[in-house]
Amino acid sequence: MSTSSVESPNPAAGQRWPGLATPPRAPWRARIAEALFRRAVRPLDVRITLPDGSTLGAGGAGAPEMRLRRPAAFFHRLGADTKIGFGEAYMVGDWTTDALAELLTPFAERMATLIPPVLQRFRRLVERQQPRGERNTVEGARSNIHRHYDLSNDLFATFLDETMTYSSALFAPGEDDLAAAQRRKIDGVLDYAGVREGSRVLEIGTGWGELALRAAGRGARVTSLTISTEQRKLATERIAAAGLADRVDVQLRDYRHAEGEYDAVVSVEMIEAVGAAYWPTFFDTVGRRLRPGGKFGIQAITMAHDRMLAAADTYTWVHKYIFPGGLIPSVESVQRGVAEHGGLRLQAVREFGQDYARTLRMWRDRFTQRWNDVAALGFDEVFRRMWEFYLAYSEAGFRSGYLKVHQFGFAKPAETTT
Repeated sequence: MSTSSVESPNPAAGQRWPGLATPPRAPWRARIAEALFRRAVRPLDVRITLPDGSTLGAGGAGAPEMRLRRPAAFFHRLGADTKIGFGEAYMVGDWTTDALAELLTPFAERMATLIPPVLQRFRRLVERQQPRGERNTVEGARSNIHRHYDLSNDLFATFLDETMTYSSALFAPGEDDLAAAQRRKIDGVLDYAGVREGSRVLEIGTGWGELALRAAGRGARVTSLTISTEQRKLATERIAAAGLADRVDVQLRDYRHAEGEYDAVVSVEMIEAVGAAYWPTFFDTVGRRLRPGGKFGIQAITMAHDRMLAAADTYTWVHKYIFPGGLIPSVESVQRGVAEHGGLRLQAVREFGQDYARTLRMWRDRFTQRWNDVAALGFDEVFRRMWEFYLAYSEAGFRSGYLKVHQFGFAKPAETTT
């Protein structure tokens, strides 16, 4: 069909969000993007409906429907940058759906094969690289974390549970209590790290303090590091309110500047923000801070090793709008990195990616139900669609198995005497 007469993107979005300005018109790139998109969706169990009523995809009437409202703008965005344009097009309303995660799941399942093999070799020539300014140096990491975690504590409180835990829960069979599932997840990490009465614990990545609270509740003394000013503020308040300020010290400090020796080191879904170039430093820090015989408990989002290598240095919608500077590791990169740079031995591992899909669905439902509260904080409709896309896109990754989440338990060899 001809797309030349379809209306342009909402101009207000480009004015309020400069990154969403109408992409430069490059008809040849838009034509290529359209041809690739039509080819990619042909076998998928989805239904793409165009303004003239025609459809694409293999899905029938009951399949998730993607309604292309402005095809011309959509294909121009894909042509300008496929890995960013698809999400941006949703943000400005070029396309919409009533089943976002369900629609995105078939795309995630076919992620590795959406681009024909003959064209894969040209990816590096057209894909954007991560900006040097978003590298996770000490200053860069602080800036990257600020852009997401310092948005507003009140924003996160609208969709997180009472524990204010922003990572995958671990559900018991038949369980629907998100807070209980979050505490179970935290206890799993603490158990892997051997945290008990009298333990000295280093936490890398405070969040809003729930892990530190539960560790202190076991009788441990905790030093918790964060580079988010907003998280430190609320975590400190929560710890004081629980009467545990004498057991937990929350420091505004980069992990590279950690001091002291500890019985246990713990970290939950922080390594994804470290950046591959700094993983050796991160693992070395863990090894140096653990006493002989000490243990390391870590939770990490993971992806297949070959996919991780392909994703390294590429710049995606998630980098631009949600998590600048990050890279999801593979199981192999975690286990090998901890062994080679931290000198630790693997003792235990568990995987529960489908629990993350469920956690994300619960977060998105809460976010949608409390949108009026979010809007009252000053966030606009473009932000709403951005956040919905982020949560649904992530859910689809776990639903499809493209992403997983693991907990690992490592131990530092005890000193031996001769």
